[in-house]
Amino acid sequence: MSTTPLPGIGVKYDLTTREHQHLSVIAHRDGARTVNVYRSDDPDACAQSLRLNVAESAALIDALMPAHHSPNVLHTTDLGLVAERIELSAASYWNGRVLGESRIRTDTGASIVAVLRRAEAIPSPAPDFRLAGGDTLIVIGTREGVETAAEILGRE
Repeated sequence: MSTTPLPGIGVKYDLTTREHQHLSVIAHRDGARTVNVYRSDDPDACAQSLRLNVAESAALIDALMPAHHSPNVLHTTDLGLVAERIELSAASYWNGRVLGESRIRTDTGASIVAVLRRAEAIPSPAPDFRLAGGDTLIVIGTREGVETAAEILGRE
């Protein structure tokens, strides 16, 4: 994505997708947005332009990034499962303890499928795996199970 200041108007954001489609968003100083989609055969020719007021822009942003979205959510499925990153703080009760003591799978139904530690990934950690502050745990389960796992892992 590139940005271009438009003096007296706002800022233009240009994006080219993986499929080589070009679009831009002009963020006007009054809060409105203009979304432009360019022709694939001529990326400088605008095929469609749509001006959104502040409320419409907010609705579009909500549709693109729902309130329940979190950068920790890696993936969701139609089966109701989510994969999420949960960071273990240095102050966590579980820092230095073995994974099996947490009873995450037993108590929540969610599974810790990998641990990211510094530049290393540990897939399928065993119950005797010792957790450490700063670890990022990849947890898969239902939304409720993953949230409960996050609460357990956040215990200090």
